[in-house]
Amino acid sequence: MSEPILARHVIVHGKVQGVGFRDFVDHHARQRNLTGWVRNRRNGTVEAVFVGLQRSVEGMIGVCRVGPPSGNVNRVDQRDAAEAEVKTRGATDGEFLVLPTV
Repeated sequence: MSEPILARHVIVHGKVQGVGFRDFVDHHARQRNLTGWVRNRRNGTVEAVFVGLQRSVEGMIGVCRVGPPSGNVNRVDQRDAAEAEVKTRGATDGEFLVLPTV
């Protein structure tokens, strides 16, 4: 039986901007062969979509709970990613992208 593919949307709260969080996420997502994207939000959070094998996505969310050494994660909200969130950001093209702040 093959492992399921997950698409999860996460929002990371805490000291997550100005600490290299997006590059940290990009590095770890690529190591796990995930597709999707990450970006800062003007409200001080970091938002991401991860698509890939269940264990890889769950491991990536665990990495987000820890964050880079210079950051401080207070909480991670997560839910299933909407199809539009996956498709409009290039995740279906086999890439992981760092997007501009919204």
